[in-house]
This record gives sequence, structure tokens and C-alpha cells, in this order.
Amino acid sequence: MLYSDILYSSEDQVATITLNRPEKLNAWTRAMDGQVRAAMQVAAADPQVRAIVVTGAGRGFCAGADMNLLTGLSSGATAPATATTAASSPALADAGMAANYAASFGYLQNIGKPIVAAINGPIAGIGLCLVLYCDIRLMADGAKMTTAFARRGLIAEHGISWWLSRLIGPMNAMDLLLSARPTTAAEAAQMGLVKRLPTEGFAAAAQAYASELARLSSPRSMAVMKRQVFEAQFQSLGEAVAVADAEMLKSFTSEDFKEGVAHFVEKRLPAFTGR
Repeated sequence: MLYSDILYSSEDQVATITLNRPEKLNAWTRAMDGQVRAAMQVAAADPQVRAIVVTGAGRGFCAGADMNLLTGLSSGATAPATATTAASSPALADAGMAANYAASFGYLQNIGKPIVAAINGPIAGIGLCLVLYCDIRLMADGAKMTTAFARRGLIAEHGISWWLSRLIGPMNAMDLLLSARPTTAAEAAQMGLVKRLPTEGFAAAAQAYASELARLSSPRSMAVMKRQVFEAQFQSLGEAVAVADAEMLKSFTSEDFKEGVAHFVEKRLPAFTGR
């Protein structure tokens, strides 16, 4: 597939999706929305890919929605039915887990591979929404984030209110949403929203992190655990334990379990198959 607003590459079992409008600080467009979704599905379907990194070209990650789009909407244009908004509807609220995976960027949680957001620079609005659906958020020490919505006369979109309240607590979520103030990587890390890495060598460090997941962790285990963590948000403790018990029994019969024991005993690197 040809991409206009992103770059896609794959090396050493890690796929990298780069938002690629550096002259606009990678501001989000309808084309970018569809291309990110398509690239994620390519990575998900590729048996050679075991981890995914999403990052930004140039000095920023994503400045939020493209201002041309926002200007058009403020003039009375109809909101575009992008890939992330088309699936979001109050009618989905009663559709169970399928609705949670279909809503906005929920499809990222339905990809059975770890997704690492490498936040290399400024991030705002829909860009911040995107990374909240990722599994790991690494942020360069000099970068800043903002929710932005309150200062544009907008509301907390794409499920950001749900994610922030769970990741950093209701009060911190209210602070970031209502004030829309710039927040440093240091403060975001203190809240538990990101893991902070030095600015120098950030891209390489993020790739190394994803590569370690790809090389050393069972693909099967990671896929199951990713689903467990997300779906636990909608379960009681008893339900989560019951799921864990059932999945553990399945693990005992898997090739990856046998390999996990064998490589440890034989003191060598693992050769997981994902089965």
C-alpha cells in the first residue's frame, strides 16, 4: 500500500509506523487516520512482526487535528466520518466487548501484539488520544503534552476521559482535561502516564525496548496478557481470576510454554513460535 501521511517499515521483528507530516508537527488528517489503521492491520497480519512502534517524524509526535479541518468545522462544515469516529456511537454502549474494540482507537487493543508509542516531541489532542490506546508510552524527556480540547471549545473526545481517569486517577484527569495546560514528560511520568527516556538517543532506545519484547517474550503470552489487561477493566475480580485460570491451563499445552522452560534450563535465547 502507498502511504502519503505515514511511513511504514519492518526490521528485526519490529514494525514502525511514523506519522509523517513533519512540517505540520504531524497534525492529524483523515488520510493519516485511515493509513495508520491500514498499517496497523498489515503489522498485525505479518507473522514476522512481534511488536509495533508508533512515532512521529521530525521534532514532534502529533500536534492534534489539522487546523484546516478544525477551521472548516468551526465554519459549519459537517464533521468527517473518519475511521476513528465512524465506529463511535452511543448505540455501541450495549454491544459488549465488541463495542469496546470497535470504538475510536479501540482496534489497537484488538491487535494481539504490543504497541509502543514513542513520543518523541510535542503531542496534543487526538495525538494524545491515540497513544492512550497503545500498550506502552515512552516519552522523550524534553517533550510536552496537552489535551488541548478545553482551549478549543471542544470536549474530551475519543475516550480520553475513560483512559485518563483509569491511568492517572479522576483528579489528575480533570486537571489535564479542564486546564489543557502543557505537561512535561517528567510530570507525566510522575503520574504514571508515560515512561520517561533521555532525549538523546530516544528513538534508538524506544526501538530497543520494542526489540526486547519481540526477541525475549512469548508472542502468545503477550497477546493473551494484552487482552486480559484491557478486558479486566470491564470485569469483576472473580471474572478476571476465572479467565486467568482458563488461560493458564491453555498455556501449559502451548509450544511457547515448552520453549519457555527449555531455553531457561538450557541457558540460551528463546525461539518462541507464538503457538
